Amino acid sequence: MTQNHTLITVGRQYFSGGRQLADTLGEMLGIKVYDNELVTEAARQSGISPELFRSSDEKRRLWGLGAVLGSDRYGILNSGINDGELFRLQSEAIRKIASEGDAIFVGRASDYVLRDMETLNIFVHAPLEFRCRRYAQANGVTLEEAESVINKTDKARAEFYNFFTFGHWGKCASYHLSVDSSVLGIEGTARLVIGFGRACGRIR
Repeated sequence: MTQNHTLITVGRQYFSGGRQLADTLGEMLGIKVYDNELVTEAARQSGISPELFRSSDEKRRLWGLGAVLGSDRYGILNSGINDGELFRLQSEAIRKIASEGDAIFVGRASDYVLRDMETLNIFVHAPLEFRCRRYAQANGVTLEEAESVINKTDKARAEFYNFFTFGHWGKCASYHLSVDSSVLGIEGTARLVIGFGRACGRIR
């Protein structure tokens, strides 16, 4: 499927600067960035509590355990909502936004969700030491604590992506461009992405 507007998807390792890169791309190109906004939009469209979406955001949880224990938190038993249904609803929100005009999507397997549209799919990564320093400085924790959080978050994102897409999160063959944000910094990386996107005709 082709369209006459720009769609960019940004996959990212935790604390690699992926969200900051998306925001910078949005400012340079004048395009709205969707990240947590996708959760709100999916909840609005479906009438389901945003908290239920946030609890499953880029994580795959086994709601069945709650059902076995009789838990009715967030109305899961009454509504029959599981991770697959939440993913479907959020995917519908992504596709609706993409069909209406230019957009930049952060995470949520948006490259897979929009696989039949013309998109520019990028993946942002950086060395683990670089990301640990950034996290430790931002949160006032040790490098060891930072590494633990980063590894757990990356693992959750990979499991979410791989399960719903049958692909491989972070594997360069899955994206048009895989870039180390620590080399050029956020602004330099943004200029690189824009130049690449214009050269291949996916940024208009």
